[in-house]
Amino acid sequence: MLITRETDYAVRCVLYLARQRDKVASVTEIAKAMHIPKTFLAKILQRLVKAGITRSVRGVRGGFMLDRKPTEISLMDVIKGAQGAAEINVCAVDARRCRLSRTCSVHPVWVEIRREIESKLKGVSLAGLLKL
Repeated sequence: MLITRETDYAVRCVLYLARQRDKVASVTEIAKAMHIPKTFLAKILQRLVKAGITRSVRGVRGGFMLDRKPTEISLMDVIKGAQGAAEINVCAVDARRCRLSRTCSVHPVWVEIRREIESKLKGVSLAGLLKL
């Protein structure tokens, strides 16, 4: 599984928001604090809004905040929100994408590794990472 730069930024962003608790943070504030390019962060935050991880607050004091409690958001949620399914190999996500999946001796290994990674990431919450 490759964690993209975008996903790394998404994780940094949600950790920042988790530390802020119920406060609204602007894109500029998050970008500066977490060393993320502002324009890139705005796109990431929109993906996280669609995934139900963050929510946007309009107005003069608008910005973003977590949409759920840090205990309810796993590292896997953030990864899926930022980059989609955790692929170790495309066949491990969808066997129909590879003509050899049924006969490939390594296919079951890819599937098992993917399941283990996803299980581990689902077991790590934002609260756990921050010791909240």
